[in-house]
Amino acid sequence: MVHESIGASDVSWAGKPYTEVVTAAERDGSVLVVLVGSLEQHGHHLPTSTDTILVSAVAQTAAERVSNEMPVIVTPPVWPGFSHHHLPFGGTASADNDDLIAVLEDVADSTLENGFDAIVFVNGHGGNAAAIASATSTVGSTYPDTEVAGLTYFDLGSDRIDTIRDSEHGGAGHAGEIETSMIMYLRPELLREDAIDGTEWDSAYDRTRDDLTRTGPMSVYNDFDVYSDSGAVGAPSLASAEKGEQFFEIFVDELADVFERVHETSK
Repeated sequence: MVHESIGASDVSWAGKPYTEVVTAAERDGSVLVVLVGSLEQHGHHLPTSTDTILVSAVAQTAAERVSNEMPVIVTPPVWPGFSHHHLPFGGTASADNDDLIAVLEDVADSTLENGFDAIVFVNGHGGNAAAIASATSTVGSTYPDTEVAGLTYFDLGSDRIDTIRDSEHGGAGHAGEIETSMIMYLRPELLREDAIDGTEWDSAYDRTRDDLTRTGPMSVYNDFDVYSDSGAVGAPSLASAEKGEQFFEIFVDELADVFERVHETSK
């Protein structure tokens, strides 16, 4: 059996001999995709690896779809995310924010030696966003001749996502309609359907992120048990595998476009 983090894909770093990684890196416009996830509570119904599963599936599929037109390699996920705010529930492993940035910088320092023209940090956990932005800046300043980018996949395609979802804003929060639907589609055997439960988003502020598809200009820190007794926020009861496939395809399409643009810019 092939380990899930290795895979059998043509774009998987971990599934290749080193010679093939180097050969891909040396091609013109080569793009390295570094995955960043988390291991944290996702309510009573979703696995603790939800963010890592989803970012891996979205990014690897997107890379596979453009791999005939461009050299692209995807790393196994960096799974410890900055998840301190989920610790009160248990079932969560968290890295310190500065340590996560340092790991991403170290990954870039070592992998870029192979000759990649671009590196893209693809994140699957909202708590990692600040670390992704910082690492993108520090790696970019260290390697001015390399195209360096970073993003959180579920920030992509929000207008398209909003035409499919049934919940209002707040319903696709942590372990809400979108994440639950995607796990239903991709890994249904990991879903505890009889335990689906979520708390409606409620905050004293209307300018913070209140949803996977809507960010805000304001950051506020609270441990997550302030928002939910179960650990899930939003409307997971509205999830379906059919919508999960649609959400997944939108994120893959949007991310594939990002990879193509980075490739063209880095040539």
